[in-house]
Amino acid sequence: MSEQNKATVIKFINAFSDGDAVTAETCLAPGAMTIAKGFGKLSGPRPRELILATTATFKDVIPTGLQPKFVSVTAEESRVVVEFEGNAKLVNGVQYDNQYCMVFHLEDGLIKQVNEYYCTILADEKILPLLAELEATRDRARD
Repeated sequence: MSEQNKATVIKFINAFSDGDAVTAETCLAPGAMTIAKGFGKLSGPRPRELILATTATFKDVIPTGLQPKFVSVTAEESRVVVEFEGNAKLVNGVQYDNQYCMVFHLEDGLIKQVNEYYCTILADEKILPLLAELEATRDRARD
């Protein structure tokens, strides 16, 4: 089961990185939740629906994808821990390189919870303004 869990987690990270919400959804259990640890504005819990919405939005904010470089993947029983580095170019041309450690808990081969550890300060500085700009553009289009 550990190898299958690792494969599910890698599939999810790649889908999230590429903004592929359809594939990401196949990896998530009902009621799945991510919790971005830390104290930044992008920290906190995200229920399944928000995970998928964030994934879909990633394509607009990070068109190159995170391009994860996996450093380590460790699995035991229903837990998978992944350390990776992102190497992305944001939609505004700014380089976005962050480091991640994610602790996945799976149930019946699907991701139930993820504890995400990354530099929330960098995400707040680089990603948050782009998300706000995207939301404002969408609001104007609705009006």
